Amino acid sequence: MSDPASEHMPEPASGEQRAPSTEPASGEQRAPSPEPPSGEQRAPSPEEVREALMMVVDPEIGLPIVELGLVYDIAVDADGDVQVTYTLTSMGCPVGPMIDGQINEILGMLPGVKSHKTTIVFQPPWTPEKMSDEAKAALGYL
Repeated sequence: MSDPASEHMPEPASGEQRAPSTEPASGEQRAPSPEPPSGEQRAPSPEEVREALMMVVDPEIGLPIVELGLVYDIAVDADGDVQVTYTLTSMGCPVGPMIDGQINEILGMLPGVKSHKTTIVFQPPWTPEKMSDEAKAALGYL
């Protein structure tokens, strides 16, 4: 006795195989896709934001603000709202507005960032000990 569902399906040609069905079996649910719906970006991780901020260079020192230890905190929520808390090497740093502009420019170009805000703080004060080993070596601290 033949299966009624197969009566309407043509037989595969010799050597040809039917592709398995991509439809879930009755009662089966597909796992949600890890990718966001089409047209939407997932929020970047704090590590991805930190990596992007490596492009922000202190123009007086010539090193990335991340390597200088100027970035104190990066917060990213699930919606893609990013908050960067950073400092400067001194309160009277004349390039502060330029650095803030660079940070905001980079955050504005980063995929998945819905909004961004920067906050400059001077507590705790920056010290050379906050620099990466690479920055310390470049500036003669090692």
